Order: sequence, then structure tokens, then C-alpha cells
Amino acid sequence: MKKNKLYIAAALALFAIASCKPTLDEYTPSAGSLNFSKYVAIGNSLTAGYADGGLYLEGQKVAYPNLIAEQLKQVGGGEFKSPFFSEDQANGSGYITLTALVNGQPVTAQVTDKLAYRSASPKLLTKYTDPINNLGVPGMRMDLSMVAGMGSPAGNMYFERLLPDADAMKTYFNYSTTQNHTFFSFALGNNDALGWATNGGVVNINPTTKQPDPTTVLTETAQFTAILNGYVQALTQGDRKGVLATIPDVTATPYFTTVTRAALLAAVNATNPPTPVTNIYIATKSGPRAATDQDYFVLPFSSTGLLGKPNAAQIPYGLHPLNPVEDKYVLDVSETATVVQRINEYNAAIKAAADSKGLALADVHEFLNNVKGGVRINGLAVSAKYITGNAFSLDGIHLTPIGNALMANIFISAINSKYGSKIPQVDVAKYRGVKLPDTVSK
Repeated sequence: MKKNKLYIAAALALFAIASCKPTLDEYTPSAGSLNFSKYVAIGNSLTAGYADGGLYLEGQKVAYPNLIAEQLKQVGGGEFKSPFFSEDQANGSGYITLTALVNGQPVTAQVTDKLAYRSASPKLLTKYTDPINNLGVPGMRMDLSMVAGMGSPAGNMYFERLLPDADAMKTYFNYSTTQNHTFFSFALGNNDALGWATNGGVVNINPTTKQPDPTTVLTETAQFTAILNGYVQALTQGDRKGVLATIPDVTATPYFTTVTRAALLAAVNATNPPTPVTNIYIATKSGPRAATDQDYFVLPFSSTGLLGKPNAAQIPYGLHPLNPVEDKYVLDVSETATVVQRINEYNAAIKAAADSKGLALADVHEFLNNVKGGVRINGLAVSAKYITGNAFSLDGIHLTPIGNALMANIFISAINSKYGSKIPQVDVAKYRGVKLPDTVSK
């Protein structure tokens, strides 16, 4: 999804390699006391390799657990299997691609060939029910991991893909904690805050059932903590070891930082209105008001074409308090404070759970906050800038191959630091950022 504080574990490790004169012993890979013969990765879309608004083969191959597993092979790691789409269905669920930059503005298109759907209504993907090690399921949440039926056709299509029909009522918790692993990584819970935040702090209500859409609810901290502790208890049975990941700050991603108030005002005034426009008005839970620079417009708002469009009363959208930008398009300053506090509470629970069992902690939250302002890692510029920042894919939330390589190194550094192992770092220079159109990249 970043001022030069440079706590970044990956950066520190890379800089240390570049600037010190280590002994030969430091370069000798070692598992230490750990057993990596069966490493499993539990998590959501980031774990699965989701990128550019979809799950597809190229993204799956560079998912950070796959990169970690490749490094683990040097210290006795076993085979690491992922539910890869086949080559003839390599585009999986479909995704967006960058086709052009017009006056610096991105033009994207939806990839629609070589998809992996076996049903259009409901949308269901081609099954993959062989044993796997990468258990990442896009859209999975801590709270939903305990809900039976998420693997059914009415549930999560990415989880449904992984289960035989007879297991459709199995919970993700039971599925992911019964893999007979020897080592695990755990990065679940991001969606418990992200779903609410990306929807502008709005909980959607199903018009038929009148019930809240569970993917847009902000999970209560007590519920989050109870489920997390249940996971840690189950995963560490038999004194098995692993690494827990903290949850990123949602405001450290391009999804929330790209479409700014200033940019919107500049775009409106570039159309030469009769009088200069000085305010963008937004709907909040306390009523409409002028937006400030502390309010976050979500990335999809830029492509809606709504700003300035008159309603039936000829009041331009977003330019008058009687026709403000809808709440779902803005995470306002109050909503931001709510989600930031909730994420901090989640992360306190994650750190406490790691400490309680002596587990490694991959501080992804700290990493992305450092990257937000821009850093250089081994000569590579990395920031949260949309498209040019290298870390985030076109959806503004998920990672590029470079971002996944950096993420893998955060986990590897955490494991090495906690357990005294010597797992080699991933060579970030081997991976790409956003794939630019030929007319731009040449």
C-alpha cells in the first residue's frame, strides 16, 4: 500500500551488507534451530499476490511468501506450493493494466482475456484443491475467518476455489490451522480495517436483507484480539515457530494519498469556470462542509467523472454544500482518526500475541509509514507515489513485484533477528515496479 527514519528492516539489512565487511561466517546461510521443511503462509490478498485490482498468475508468482520460500530453500526449506492459475487462464480474475499516460494522467484498461472463471453468476473461479502452502485468500478478514460457508458459492470466491465441494462449510480458521506445518507466517487482519476505510468509512447495507455488508464493517478490537489469540494458540501447538505481521496504516497507500483536494481544485479551475473554485464540499456524518487537506479522497473518485456535474437542480457535484461529494468517496479527518486508532489497537494485540509465544514480528506498519515519504533502498527509490513510487500496484493498495520483494525482506529480517537464523535476503533489483506502456518506458 515515509520520511527517512529508515527503521525499515529490509533497508537496514541491505545497507549493512553494502557498507560493512562481514566475516565469511555471516554469509553462510543457516536455519539455526528452525525447521522450514513445511512453511505455510496465512493471510489475505497481499499474501496471495493480488495486484492491480485482481489475482493473476504473474502476481501470484511474486507474492512475498513465494519469495520467502525461495530463500528458505538455502536453509533447508521444503517445497512451497501455491494455487497458481494455469497458463491458459493466466489472467485469473482479471486485472487492470496501464495503457497510456496522457498529460501525466494514467489511462487504464481491464484485462479480459485468459480469465479463470467457471461460472459468471455467481462468479466462481476454476477449482484448485491440491495441497498448498500459500494459503492467502483475497478478501479474507479476521472476523470472517470464523464464519462457516465462506468457502461456498455464496461466500468468498477465492476461498471457494481452494476447497472441495464437501468442505464448503469449513471455516478459514480450521482450514489454515490444520496444515501440519513446521513454520508459519501470519498476516491476517488488514481487511478488518481496510474494507471500512476504502468505502469512505461507510458500512453498506444490503437492500434486501437490511443487514450490513460484513466486508465494510470495522471489526471491534475485542473480537479481533480473541480470534488472533486463537490463531496463535493453534499455530504454535507443539512449540512450532513463526512470524506475525503488523497491519499497515491505510493512509500510507496511494489509494488515499493520490487524489488530493489541491489536485481536484486545479482540475476544476483548468476548465476556466466563471469564477475561480476555492472549495470542494464533502458529505460527512456531521453534515456537509468544505474539504481540508486532512481529508482523503479515495483513488477511484478520480475516474468517476462526477466532480462539477450538475444535478437536477443544476447544482454542481462537489462544488456546493447542497450537492457534496458522497461520504463513500472520502475518508474524512474524523473517520481517519477512527481507523488509525483501530489499527493501532490491532497492532498492539499482534505485538502482545507475538511476545506471549516468543514469535518474530514483521513490522509492516512501520515499514510502510517510513516508505510513505520516500526512501532509497540499495540505490532504488521507493515511495507511496502512485505509479512512480515502485512499491504499489495500479490499485493503490496492493504491491508491485518490487513491493513484494521488500515485504519478503521485512519478514526475513524479523525471522533472522528473533531466532538467530541466517536466511539470505531477496535481491530487490531483480523485480519490477508498475509496468509502463511501451510508449512511456522506451
